[in-house]
Amino acid sequence: MARRGVRQRIAAVSVAAVLGLGVPVVAAGPAAAAPAASVTTAAAAADVDYATWQSDVRKVIDQALPYVQQRTQNTSGQKLAIVFDIDNTTLESDFHPWYQLPTPAVKPSLELATYAKSRGVNVFFITARPGIIYSLTKSNLTSVGYPLDDLYVRDLPDLFAEVGAYKTAKRTEIEAKGYTIIANVGNNTTDLVGGHAERTFKLPDYDGQLS
Repeated sequence: MARRGVRQRIAAVSVAAVLGLGVPVVAAGPAAAAPAASVTTAAAAADVDYATWQSDVRKVIDQALPYVQQRTQNTSGQKLAIVFDIDNTTLESDFHPWYQLPTPAVKPSLELATYAKSRGVNVFFITARPGIIYSLTKSNLTSVGYPLDDLYVRDLPDLFAEVGAYKTAKRTEIEAKGYTIIANVGNNTTDLVGGHAERTFKLPDYDGQLS
C-alpha cells in the first residue's frame, strides 16, 4: 500500500507539472502550512490542516458576501462582474489527486459565486491553466455548481507571459466588454495585482505552498 501511495504521488506531481496545475497535497490528512496575511489565525505552520484552510477561506469570504450585497444595490443598469481564480480558490486542487474528478468546489467560494450571480453579477474565471484543458476545467466548474459566464485560460502566447500580467490583461478585456469588475478573488498575489477591480479578496496560500 505504501508503494502504491508513492506511485500515485509521483503520477500526480508529473501530470500536474505538465498541465500547469498545483501539486496535490497528499498526506495522512490534507495539510497546508501557515496562515495567510489576510486572515488572523494563531495556528503554527505545522498545525494547519484542511479544516484550518477551510476556516481561513471562510473568514475572507465572510467579508466578501456583505460587500457584494451592498455593491449590488441600486446599480442603475451597470454590467457588473466578479472574477475568480481556480486552483485552491474555487476548486480544492491541491487537496485532491488530479485523477479524482471532478475536483470538489471550495464551498465558501461557491457560495459567493452563486450569491453574486443571484444579485445580477456575471461570474468570470481567469486561470493560469493551459488551454489544452479548457473543456475539462469548464466541465469541472459547472458540474460542481458554479455559474459561469466566461472562462479564460492561457493560450500558447500567454504561457510565456508573467502570470500577473496575463491575468491583468484578461480583466482589462472584461472591462472592454462594458463590465465593471466589483471584486477579484484569488489565493495568490499574481491573481490580484495589476488593478482593474474595485476590491480584491485574498484567500490563504500559506506563503505560496498552495498553487
